[in-house]
Amino acid sequence: MNDSNCHLCTHDGGEILVANSFLRIIAPHEPEFPGLIRVVWHDHIVEMTDLSFEHRQAMMEIVFHVEGLVREVLKPYKINLASFGNFVPHLHWHIIPRWEDDSYFPESIWGKKLREISEALLKQRHEQAEDLYTAIREFDFRSKYNG
Repeated sequence: MNDSNCHLCTHDGGEILVANSFLRIIAPHEPEFPGLIRVVWHDHIVEMTDLSFEHRQAMMEIVFHVEGLVREVLKPYKINLASFGNFVPHLHWHIIPRWEDDSYFPESIWGKKLREISEALLKQRHEQAEDLYTAIREFDFRSKYNG
């Protein structure tokens, strides 16, 4: 069920914070987007409706739990949830913390860059993201959602 031409089949996609039998939660360490998290299905599945009802439900519960941790730890202005798969047709969700002063707000992070933010603020947000990664690692996803 893996595709040798698919980046998410052949690479982790970032630092694995936690994984269970069917998905992994990763920190891709995008320099401009501290705290961005991806939840990636292990097998090469393209759409949510390709999953069983139980797996869909488990995946979304994990996405929502990670969103809650992002909100609790980073306290962003807004959260963006995205699942496109246009460039990488492998089921994954982005959990993206957004601040009104980030470089792209209110555009999507794939939109037009509107401003530069200070290196000091970016450094502070990257340090906070480390606390988020710890919180994700400490939550027992494996026993709670090991489909």
